[in-house]
Amino acid sequence: MAYIAAIGERQRVIGFSAVGVTAHPAQDAEAVRAAWRALPADVGLVLLTPAAAEALGPERGGGEGRLVAVMPS
Repeated sequence: MAYIAAIGERQRVIGFSAVGVTAHPAQDAEAVRAAWRALPADVGLVLLTPAAAEALGPERGGGEGRLVAVMPS
């Protein structure tokens, strides 16, 4: 079974935990990249805040078969 994760600023991702999404609050680019690299293999969809997507840059292209969606600004 695949799971959903959200990475980005705490205030934008924490609410997703109420519906079963694993929130990974990350306030800076280094924390975003660390959260991305630490995602378990069973994560099938990653929701990124715009800042998190920018911090990952081309690294998010290698999503290990995961779907990646960027939240609207």
